[in-house]
Amino acid sequence: EAVKTSARRAIHDQMSPLQVEKAALSAFLGFAREHKEVYRIIDEAEFVDPQSFRQHYETIAGLIEQRLIAGAQAGAFREGLGDVHAWALMGMNVFVGLRFAVWNGEDRRPEEVAELVNQMLSRGISVQS
Repeated sequence: EAVKTSARRAIHDQMSPLQVEKAALSAFLGFAREHKEVYRIIDEAEFVDPQSFRQHYETIAGLIEQRLIAGAQAGAFREGLGDVHAWALMGMNVFVGLRFAVWNGEDRRPEEVAELVNQMLSRGISVQS
């Protein structure tokens, strides 16, 4: 629950959909950096309480999906974003957090990492003609 609320507190109504994604990731990275044990707790839950483990990720993916849909409705994101996109974004955030918050991530600030991820979301990764 603390993981979700840290991201929610960073989000404000005046933010654009891309700013929301950046703020949510930055807050998550900051939280994970301060509470590195959260990754271990979540991973161990897969074996101790598989239903809670699954529910944790399903809940977060649902929140991300709602943000993606709202962003599309606001004209900031393309139409057709849904559950697959939400799970992909969540997976990226989880592993970015592992590398830059839990595993000796002090070499980059959470805001810097979130900005780089945000640029990738905004621009994609392919060279478009």
